Amino acid sequence: MDACAILEKAKKIAVIGISDKPDRDSGKIANYLARHDYDVVGVHPKLERVGEIDVYPSVSALPERVDIVDVFVRGDRLDSMIDEIVEHKPKTVWLQLGVHNDAAVEAFEKAGITVSQDRCIFVEHKNCFG
Repeated sequence: MDACAILEKAKKIAVIGISDKPDRDSGKIANYLARHDYDVVGVHPKLERVGEIDVYPSVSALPERVDIVDVFVRGDRLDSMIDEIVEHKPKTVWLQLGVHNDAAVEAFEKAGITVSQDRCIFVEHKNCFG
């Protein structure tokens, strides 16, 4: 499935590695997505809110299933999250620009989850919808 189709069908997005630091892309992009009518939640073990966005300590703590899990953590940190993401069953796992983890991609695809790797969801959204 192409990026535009994924983004068009998605309603709820979880941003793993969301930051409350104003210079970090994860918070900027999460807020951008929220302003563009997505229901956005964050995943970070030490935060509870980033602006208007509720943040949960882990994917398994999310109160409901999300359509996209958008990953802003280093690829090697993703190893410890593979099982809980697979168990959560998002439609898509989106590994942000610069995030690579081929073993995680293989595990997600084996579980029937669409994967976008090393692509920026912000850039793709702008390309699809202006």
